[in-house]
Amino acid sequence: MAKIENLGKSRVKLEIEVSPEKFEEGLDYAFERIKDDVEIKGFRKGKVTRKIYEQHKGVENLYEEALQHVIQQTYIDAVNEHDVAVVSQPKIDFDVNKVEKGKPFTYTATVAVRPDVELGEYKGFTYEKPKVEVGEEELKKELDRLREQNAELVVKEEGGLEEGDTAVFDFEGFIDGEAFEGGKAENHELEIGSGGFIPGFEEKMVGMKTGEEKDIEVTFPEDYQAEHLAGKEAVFKVKLHEIKQKVVPELNDDFVKDLDRDGIDSVDALKEDTKKSMEEQKEEANKNKAIDFAVSEASKNAEMEIADEMIEEEKNRMMDNTKRQAQQYGIDLDTYLQLTGMDKEAFEKKLTEDAEKSIRYNLTINAIATKEGIEASEEEVEKKIKDLAEQHNMDVEQVRSQVSDSAVEQEVIMRKTIDFLVDNLEMEEVSQEEKQEDKEEETK
Repeated sequence: MAKIENLGKSRVKLEIEVSPEKFEEGLDYAFERIKDDVEIKGFRKGKVTRKIYEQHKGVENLYEEALQHVIQQTYIDAVNEHDVAVVSQPKIDFDVNKVEKGKPFTYTATVAVRPDVELGEYKGFTYEKPKVEVGEEELKKELDRLREQNAELVVKEEGGLEEGDTAVFDFEGFIDGEAFEGGKAENHELEIGSGGFIPGFEEKMVGMKTGEEKDIEVTFPEDYQAEHLAGKEAVFKVKLHEIKQKVVPELNDDFVKDLDRDGIDSVDALKEDTKKSMEEQKEEANKNKAIDFAVSEASKNAEMEIADEMIEEEKNRMMDNTKRQAQQYGIDLDTYLQLTGMDKEAFEKKLTEDAEKSIRYNLTINAIATKEGIEASEEEVEKKIKDLAEQHNMDVEQVRSQVSDSAVEQEVIMRKTIDFLVDNLEMEEVSQEEKQEDKEEETK
């Protein structure tokens, strides 16, 4: 039997009694786990009974394992008895000194639960949908970007190093006249102006000629990732071997043919295809913005009390995802934060905000699905599983072995609910010029 107490802010405390019989089961379980390894003089290994073990070793030696087993079982029973929607790990509290064989004992489990959601308005919001427009200037920029991607580097025979050129050079760095580890390289390639080197270094290379040698003085940033170099003044001895100049191809039919795109062999065809792709990207971006708007507005109008433990667990999940992403690039979290220009305190604060936002969104969507009676049919679940199999190049049975039907069902319901919210938006199509005019009116 267990008693339940509501602590507020979506947290409950379960007071759970463990009977002598239940604890005895735990002691049996604990002994079964170790009996094959028990050695007592006069008895063959693995042949010792629990009674003999307790006489020689003491029953207390079984308590730790027995308590873990019994608490796990009785906690789950209590959660099921009171139909508690647990969303965090429980905080268990009990006095081990009060545990005694043959007598009942109690412990408490404090846990965060799924909060009740009181929905406000969630339909009929007015959404200003941007018109899908691709102007001539936008199209030109995209085509210029495509030309840049296909630029070639050719050796520059005359003149000095300029911004945008690629330098091929040797360098060695010194601090107080001593070479430092990691400060030397040969035939290193660097695009001048890319910001790929210590601040000030690239600017001081500008004007150098092929074969020239030069000492370049720089100061490492205070927040440089190698702490032994941070804030230090350094001199780099540089020898420039070669200058490569970027040659951007002209936008003509020959360039288009070199791209080797199926069915596209002229500038006009490339423009048409590029414009179509840009329009599709904008359509997709508009769809995502509409989703975020619809769910955000519904979430703002919903009332719920989210337990700190629930936010903390979601934050930790997000943190683990970020660490895994960083590892894929071969860097640790601290290096990732430096590259993104964010300190750890600001990063953790943002994670906490994002975690709470994500929880609010999900709880709001689930509540709307329940209120509107949105469900997933067997056919929809089967189709989603097949889609997942195609997406990840797996067999359907492989997907089933890794993802439960209930999880797929929940995903289908969530997607249908989001579509329901977007379908119930009052769309007003607005051009970029109209939006700009509205902004100017607001500032007057």
